[in-house]
Amino acid sequence: MSISLSKLNASEPTVAIIGAGVSGLSIGWRLAQAGAQVEIFERSDPGRGASWAAAGMLAARSEAEPGEETLLQLNLKSQKMWPSFKDEVEAAAHMPIDYRDEGTLTVALDQDDAEALLFNYKFQSKLGLEVEWLSGREARKRESFLSPNVTGAVYSSLDHQVENRLLVDALRIAFTAAGGMVHNYTEITAIEIKGDTVTGVRCGEKYREFDVVVLAAGAWSRTIKGLPKELMPPVRPLKGQMLALRMDLNEPLLRHVLWAPKGIYMVPRTDGRILIGATVEEKDFDADLTAGGVLHLLRESWEALPGIEELPIDEMWVGHRPTSRDDAPILGPTDLKGLVMATGHHRNGILLTPVTADAISRYIIDGIVPAEIAPFGLDRFQKKQSHNKTAENIEFQKGAA
Repeated sequence: MSISLSKLNASEPTVAIIGAGVSGLSIGWRLAQAGAQVEIFERSDPGRGASWAAAGMLAARSEAEPGEETLLQLNLKSQKMWPSFKDEVEAAAHMPIDYRDEGTLTVALDQDDAEALLFNYKFQSKLGLEVEWLSGREARKRESFLSPNVTGAVYSSLDHQVENRLLVDALRIAFTAAGGMVHNYTEITAIEIKGDTVTGVRCGEKYREFDVVVLAAGAWSRTIKGLPKELMPPVRPLKGQMLALRMDLNEPLLRHVLWAPKGIYMVPRTDGRILIGATVEEKDFDADLTAGGVLHLLRESWEALPGIEELPIDEMWVGHRPTSRDDAPILGPTDLKGLVMATGHHRNGILLTPVTADAISRYIIDGIVPAEIAPFGLDRFQKKQSHNKTAENIEFQKGAA
């Protein structure tokens, strides 16, 4: 998809993006394609935060849960965009990003698992999602190395995966090829404001003016100084430990993305690795691998796929999901002119890359908030806070009476 500047064409807006993860890089790429002057500021190497630590699952259907129906619609829209987005990224970067479409299996290992899985299956089916119930035997026809204890499964043919680390590299290449600039190891120390307008960013003592500033710093978004308290995004780091095993490419142990009970997933790669993740820990920015975390990943994945016992460990790492107060992304404009949010994607950053890039770049170009991101603005938290304060005042007045 090519974009041409319309409303802002004459001025060729200057845009600073804070954060070179998949959100920042893809937004920057779309804007650079449109003719905007875009610079991305990254505190480390591009894409080495949550984007690098992820598993690359594109699983809107398999991960659909009650209470997240609005987010599901955004996820589905982005998932539908992925095949064409993949083609365009690969063409722009002249490299593959290993998009795989075998589908996703979610399995049950005992009666309790089966009841929970059946509940989710009925919920997903009621929403019209294309998922299929399988018996244990039918599941093992798809994946012959599954445990004989698998009693049932749900198969989603439309939930795919992409190699997220290749995606990061491809987006960086595409962005710079389109004329964008990435400043590595350049930490933004503050966002500069004058009145009700963002004027630029500060890197240490150096000040740079920009027409638009996009905050796409993931789990670090709340650490950027300069914003008033009410405009600081409620995003926190949610620690996740992961590991990768290496299987024999001549006899792969797994072909589909596999979800086991207790939130464990296994993702096979074309290079022979199987990614296993992930723990969910409220540990701030703690980056330690722990014996308990690794044990949990190996034990629960072994229950579903016993053959992993003989596989060598290839890599272990920790990532920090950028998680908002309601686990949904924060997208779009704010009360400050020129300040745009693209953060808080929680576990859906890779899945939501196409829709984030498209919607945020369209807003910056046209000044109109696309309908698909309208429910995900920062103001939803401000409205909730205002409602809570009103309720507290009412209760206080009742008490005083």
